[in-house]
Amino acid sequence: MTPLVEQPALPLVYRPRLSEQDFVTSDTNRDAVAWLARPDLWPMPRCVLIGPAASGKSHLAAMFAARQPALVFDDADLLTDGEPLFHAWNAADRARPLLMTATRMPRFWAHRLPDLASRLAATPQVRLEDPDDVLIAAVLVKCFADRGLRVGDDVVAWLVTRIERSFAAATDVVARLDQAALSERRDITVPMARALLEEQGELGL
Repeated sequence: MTPLVEQPALPLVYRPRLSEQDFVTSDTNRDAVAWLARPDLWPMPRCVLIGPAASGKSHLAAMFAARQPALVFDDADLLTDGEPLFHAWNAADRARPLLMTATRMPRFWAHRLPDLASRLAATPQVRLEDPDDVLIAAVLVKCFADRGLRVGDDVVAWLVTRIERSFAAATDVVARLDQAALSERRDITVPMARALLEEQGELGL
């Protein structure tokens, strides 16, 4: 009889929830949310949304595009071919505004088109600020929920005071805890989170 071999748990593919109801608003992003809600008040039908990695730029862009016809370039600062963005900038109007997201200011973008650079320099910008503890806690809850995970409030509260205060760190720790829970076939708890951070030398407190 062939012995049974236990297969390792495979990571699940998940899609982040990007509806308006799923977006977490706080003092660090409230101005950007209000600005994107009223493109009719913009000085021109174009805007650059700048913020840290994993700060909700793509989520806000999806919300923006769901409200009205729009041209959206996510991670516009990474585009080495600036021609599509150049033509989109010229084509944008009040009926179809242009929203670009980036982690860097336009003068540091990857393209090398002088005509595009001059247009971007004149384009209004709105920023997402670094998160506070309230927002980090809410982001952790959302990331767990996006993966179909239920964790106790004690886990979230414990993580908020131990991980780096950044969106990227919150997203990363949830992904690693998800994988650990799958591998160990048990719920995510404070002891599991502590063991994970200690093992990787990341325990801040």
